[in-house]
Amino acid sequence: MWRNLGTKRSISKSRHGWWRNVPIAPKDPILGVTEAFIADTNPNKINLGVGSYRDDDGKPVVLQCVSKAAALIDGEFQSGESDLSFVTESVKLAYGENSGLMQERRVAGVPALSGTGACRLFAEFQRRFQPESSIYLPMPTCHHMIWRDALVPQRTYRYYDFESKRLHFAGLMNDVKNAPERSLFLLHPCAHNPTGIDPSEEQWREISHLFQVKKHFPFFDMAYQGFATGDLQKDTKALRVFLNDGHLIGCAQSFTKNMGLSGQRVGCLSILCADERQAIAVKSQLHQIARAIFSKPPVHGALLVSKILSDPDLKALWVHEVKGMVDRISGMRTTLHGKLEKLGSSVDWKHIVKQIGMFCYSGLKPEHVDRLAREFHIYMTYDGRLSMAGVTNANVDYLANALHEVTKSEGVSSLVVSLPIAEQTLPILVDSSAQWEEFFDGDSRQDFIVD
Repeated sequence: MWRNLGTKRSISKSRHGWWRNVPIAPKDPILGVTEAFIADTNPNKINLGVGSYRDDDGKPVVLQCVSKAAALIDGEFQSGESDLSFVTESVKLAYGENSGLMQERRVAGVPALSGTGACRLFAEFQRRFQPESSIYLPMPTCHHMIWRDALVPQRTYRYYDFESKRLHFAGLMNDVKNAPERSLFLLHPCAHNPTGIDPSEEQWREISHLFQVKKHFPFFDMAYQGFATGDLQKDTKALRVFLNDGHLIGCAQSFTKNMGLSGQRVGCLSILCADERQAIAVKSQLHQIARAIFSKPPVHGALLVSKILSDPDLKALWVHEVKGMVDRISGMRTTLHGKLEKLGSSVDWKHIVKQIGMFCYSGLKPEHVDRLAREFHIYMTYDGRLSMAGVTNANVDYLANALHEVTKSEGVSSLVVSLPIAEQTLPILVDSSAQWEEFFDGDSRQDFIVD
């Protein structure tokens, strides 16, 4: 009888009224660029927004080491042992083959959904076990939404000098010094995204020493190992400096870029603990957090990585292929810079060749980015970050001419931050470090362009 008490109208209201308060989310900046690129029918179009490697034909690459590993693991399945092998090989790659940390059983490591998933796991772990803490993020970076959604308060520290287009080392050190003792800092150990500017080894030593004095905790997000110098071991110098100084650290690793496994979402989160007992406890908590979020990452990618890292021949091939990718990107930096100089550009483009990694932090303003898309069918994110992997010998002349055309008779110094407001993304010009301090005052929750 109770079934007849309701009316058709009330049922209809119930069906359609639950989510009326949900607004349309701002478009993801990276996906928005890709969508615009796909919709463009111009044959000269260029996509410089995607942060994944492309060959000189502009095509995605399946590395030879990955293809060979795939043939070897055919039919294998993931078990507790394969999880352990993946974590062990990942930790050795980051911390050093001969570090001895795995033998000491002081590293708590778990597979994760690429680097973003590893960061999110750590953010959740931080919220649970350091609930009064904040996370200090560099200005700029791509991590704000990760810690925001984990409900961890954010602070920022100066990193990039927008006037000189160099590392703001004095500001960085001052902010580290002035942070409360036992603060948590996120650090990019190599190929900083988006700036392509890294501290020197000596500067890392100074940073590490100050962290010791202040008792800070360093959490490294290593998404681009190999892409800074072309040498996988050299790209871990920051971690080695901190480890040699006796720090306990955290590290997020991703194999999306350096193995070309974007669709596999392969990552690892590791935390170096004081002793084995602590590591066991930390690992158990990380597993519990992961279980509630995604249970386990996909199987295939972790098996590929384990096979490549544990097989000497495959690993040697991988090292060679990483060097080849980096050399191509570095060569395109030199070529693009040379062509802009030859065109007589009024802009100082030296930062193109001084920066490292996959991206060029161009300094282009939003009006430049708009014109490049509208008039030249060249697409990039609103902060002017160019994916150098999208530059090829076939399109570099066209790109150089377009950049020259939109920046005639002016310098390029400003950075734009994409600030989501309601259903649109508004560009905000930030011309100086002082403006950054004002923009990121307190525990800012601004979203950055991410990849």
